Amino acid sequence: MSKKNTILVAVAWPYANGLQHIGHIAGAYLPPDIFARFSRMDGAEVLMVSGSDTHGTPVTLKAEEQNSTPEKVIEHFHTKFIECYKKIGFTFDLFTHTHTENHEKVVHEVFLDLLAKEYIYKDKSKQLFDKKAQKFLPDRYIEGECPLCGFKEARGDQCDNCGKTYDAIELKNPVSKMTGSRDLEVRETEHYYIALGKLNDQLLDWASKDKAHWRKHVLNFTLGELSKKELRGRAITRDLEWGVTIPQPNSEGKRIYVWFEAVMGYLSAVKEWATITGNPGKWTHYWQNPEAKSYYFIGKDNITFHSVLWPAILMAKGGLNLPYDVPANEYLNMFGRKISKSRGTAIAVLDVLERYQPDAWRYALAALAPETADVDFTWDDFLEKVNNELVANWGNLCNRTLGFAFKRYEEKIPNPGKLEPVDEQVLADVKAGFEEIGALYRAVRLRAALEETRKLSQRVNQYLNDMAPWTVIKTDPARAETTVYTALQCITWLSTMFAPVLPFSSQVIFETLGFDGQLFGRQYSETVKDAKGSHEVLRYDHSEAVGVWKALELKPGQTMRTPSAPFIKLDPLILDQEVKPEL
Repeated sequence: MSKKNTILVAVAWPYANGLQHIGHIAGAYLPPDIFARFSRMDGAEVLMVSGSDTHGTPVTLKAEEQNSTPEKVIEHFHTKFIECYKKIGFTFDLFTHTHTENHEKVVHEVFLDLLAKEYIYKDKSKQLFDKKAQKFLPDRYIEGECPLCGFKEARGDQCDNCGKTYDAIELKNPVSKMTGSRDLEVRETEHYYIALGKLNDQLLDWASKDKAHWRKHVLNFTLGELSKKELRGRAITRDLEWGVTIPQPNSEGKRIYVWFEAVMGYLSAVKEWATITGNPGKWTHYWQNPEAKSYYFIGKDNITFHSVLWPAILMAKGGLNLPYDVPANEYLNMFGRKISKSRGTAIAVLDVLERYQPDAWRYALAALAPETADVDFTWDDFLEKVNNELVANWGNLCNRTLGFAFKRYEEKIPNPGKLEPVDEQVLADVKAGFEEIGALYRAVRLRAALEETRKLSQRVNQYLNDMAPWTVIKTDPARAETTVYTALQCITWLSTMFAPVLPFSSQVIFETLGFDGQLFGRQYSETVKDAKGSHEVLRYDHSEAVGVWKALELKPGQTMRTPSAPFIKLDPLILDQEVKPEL
C-alpha cells in the first residue's frame, strides 16, 4: 500500500456485571480483532480501544444482588475480561474502563461544551417511581412488554427483540427489577436533555451520503430512525448515586446517564492511551486527522447509539471525526433466542477456553459470524466447524506436508526444481488470494474472507492428493520434491491469510517453516493510577511484529523446526458432555 492508512478500531464496551459469552465474542469482540490484525499486516496504523462499562445500572444491580459494592463488582469482572481477552488473543492497544479520572474529565468537557452551545437543556419529564423502594427507577431497573413489537422481556429503554428505543413509561405491564414490584407510578422529575432535533437534518444528510460500504441492515435502520420523524430530545441524566457526576450545581442524587457517557469512552480511551505512551497529543491523530477512519464494532442492539446518538454528540461538539463505518453484527442465538448472561442462556468464553483451543473458537465463531442475519449456535456446529473444516482441511494439509518434508528432506525446505504448469497454476491461484481475500478483509466481510481462504486450502489439498508425492518419491524423487516445495509455499501464503483469524496456530506454522519472529507481537497488562485509584489495563505491543500481508517467498534449504499438530480433533462425545444452558 503506497500510503499508510490510519484506522481507529472502536470496540463495544461490555458491562462489568458478568462473564463474556460466545454471543458477545462472535458479535462484537472477535470481528474487530480479526480486522485490526489484518489491517496491521496490511500496513495500516491501527489503534484498537475499548474497556469495561462501569456505570450502567447492570453493575449496580449485580452489586445489590451480591450484597457488594459497584467498585468490587467492577474490579472482579474487569479482571475477568482481561483474562479472557489474553487467552483468546485480542490485540487491544488499550482496554481500560470508564471509572477513571480521565474518562470523567472527558465527559465533563463534552457536557459543558454542549451546554454552552445550547445543545443541552433542562426539562421536566415523567418517570416511573417504585413506591416500595421509594426511588425513581432508571431505565435498566425496569422490564416489561415492548410497546412496539410486544416482546415480553423488553428493557426500560430499548427492546432486545426489535432494537427500538422508547421511554420507560411507554412499557406495558412494567415491573421493578429493584424490588420485583408492579406497584409503580409515573412522577415528574427534572433532568438534562440533548437537543437531538437540532441535529436531525445534519445527521440525515451525513447518513445519506457515501455510505455504500455500510451493511444494509445498519444503514436502513439508521435512515429509518432519522427520516420517519424528527428526533426528540433525549434525557442524558438520571436519578442515580453511581456514575459520572454532573458538572453543575444542585445535581445531588443525579448522575450522567450511561448511554451518554459510555460512548465517550472511545475518545477518553484514546486520550488515556496517548498519555500512557508518553505522547498526550497523539489522540488527535485518530480523532482530528481527516484521513483517519473509525470503525465501530458492536451488536445490533447498539446501532442507534453508534449511528445516530454518538454522531449527534460528535456533531454538536465539532472538530472530531464521525464514524466511517459501523459494522454491527446481528445476534448469535441459541435455541432461537438471544444468548443472554442475565437469562442463563450463555456459554462463558473463559469456561470453554479451559477445554478447547482458542483458535478452535476463533475459527468456529468467525465461520458462524452473524454479519447479515441472526445465526443459531449449536454444539454440533462447533464440532462440524472444528473437525470437518479446520482439522480435516487446513490442519490435515499442514500436518501431512510439514511432517513429510521434515522427515524426507533432512529437516530443510526442499528445492523446487522445474515447475510444471500444474504447479504454477496452484501457486498462482493461492497467490491471487492476497488481493481477493485482502479486499474482503478491508470491506469488513470477515466471514467471506475466511471462507475464501478455506476454499484455497481445499484447492491445495486437492493438488497434493493428485500429485501424491509420498508415492511418486519412489519412482521420481525430483518430481516429488517439486510437489512438496509447491505445497509448502502455498502453506506459507495460506498461513498468512488465515493469521488474522488463527493467530496462535499461524505462529506455530510460521516457526515450523523456519521463519523467526512474532507475526503479531505480545499482549501484556499493567496498572494505571489516578485520582480515583488504580486500575488494570490490557495493552498490546506490536512494535516488533513481522507479519505482513504479502506473498512471502519460501527459501529452499531453510531449516525447519520440528512439526507439531496445530489443531486438536474434538471427540464427538462433547455433544453429550457439554452442559446445555437452561432456557
